[in-house]
Amino acid sequence: MATWELRLVGLIVVTLVAFGIVAVYGASSIWAVQEGSEGSFFAQRQLGGALVGIMLLLVATRIDYHVWQRNAWLILGAVVLVLIIPLLPFTEAISAPRNDARRWVGVAPLVLQPSEFAKFAVVAWTAMLAAKKGTSIRSFKRGVLPFVVVLVPVCLLILGEPDLSTASLTILLAAIVLFTAGARIGHFLVVAIVALPFAWQWVVREGYGLQRMMSFLGLGENLADASWQINQSLIGFGSGRLFGLGFGQGLQKLGYLPYAYSDFIFSTIGEEWGFVGVTLIVLLYAIFITIGLRIARNARDSFGMLLATGLTALIGLTALLHMAVTLSLAPATGLSLPFVSYGRSNLLVSLFAVGVLVNIGGRGARQRTRS
Repeated sequence: MATWELRLVGLIVVTLVAFGIVAVYGASSIWAVQEGSEGSFFAQRQLGGALVGIMLLLVATRIDYHVWQRNAWLILGAVVLVLIIPLLPFTEAISAPRNDARRWVGVAPLVLQPSEFAKFAVVAWTAMLAAKKGTSIRSFKRGVLPFVVVLVPVCLLILGEPDLSTASLTILLAAIVLFTAGARIGHFLVVAIVALPFAWQWVVREGYGLQRMMSFLGLGENLADASWQINQSLIGFGSGRLFGLGFGQGLQKLGYLPYAYSDFIFSTIGEEWGFVGVTLIVLLYAIFITIGLRIARNARDSFGMLLATGLTALIGLTALLHMAVTLSLAPATGLSLPFVSYGRSNLLVSLFAVGVLVNIGGRGARQRTRS
C-alpha cells in the first residue's frame, strides 16, 4: 500500500470530521438554544469526541492489528457484558431511557452507546474465526453455523434496547466478512429463511419498525405521519438546488426535519451546500472505500484482509445506508453518517476503525518493501 494513499485516508477523514462539526453547528444551534443551551452545545460535544477519536486513531495506527486477532474473544465478551447493562431493570441510574429506548450507558458527560462498539467487536471476531477456519468456512456445520450460534445472541441484545437498524447492520457486516472469506451464498439463504419469520414477528410486535417499512412502501393508514421525516428530507434536498442556500440558512432544521444534525444530516448538507456539496461528500466516501478495499486486497494475511474488508464496510455501508434513507431509497434506520453526524460513540468507533485500517495498510506496504 503506497504511503500517499494512507495519508490520503487521513486527509479525507479529517476533512469529513471538520466539515461534520461545522454542519452539526449549523443544523443544531437553533434547537440547542430552544433547549436552554448555548448554540454551539452540540458542536462543542462533537469537537470533544473528535479530539478523543483522533487520539484513538493515532494510537490504533501504532498497534499491530494482530492484537485484535489474539483478543477477539475478550473484546466480544466485554462488549456483550456492556450490552446487557441497559436491559437490567436496576441500571437506570447509568442507562436512562431516551425516546423509549435504553441504548446508552454511563454518567454525564461520559455516556456511550455499546451497540456502536459491538460493530467493531463483531467484525474483528468474525474476521479472526473466519481466517482460522480457512476452507472449512464453506461447510455449513463447521463454517457458518458456529458464527450464527455466537452472533445471534449478540444481535438479540442490541434488539432488546431496541435498535433494529444497528442489529441488522451488525449481522450484515458479519455476513460481508464471511462472504469475503469464502462462505457459500446458499448457506446465507438458509439462515435468512429460518430467521425471517422470527424477525418479522419482532418487527410487528415492536411496531415502529413496521411503521417505517409501511411508510417506505407507501402503505398503511397513517402514511402522512409515518413518512413526515422522509418528505421533509426530500424538501431539503430540493431547496438546496446546485449550490445550496448557504451555511446556516437552511429552513428544514426549524422544526420541520427531526434530527437534522444526526439521522438526517445529509439532507441538511444538501439544503445548505447544494448538489455540489453533496457530490463532494459522496466523492470523499467513494475514495475512502476504494482505498479501504485496496488495503484489504494487499493485506499481508487473511485476517488482515478480512478485518480491512469489514472495517471498510463498517464505514462505507453505514454511509451508503444513511444517504439512501435521506433520499427515500431505503426505510428510515436512524444510522449516522460516519465522521459527520452528531454522535460521539459512532465517531469514536469510526475513527478507531480507520486507525486499525491504516495499520493493516502500513504493515502490508512494509512487507512488500522488504520482499
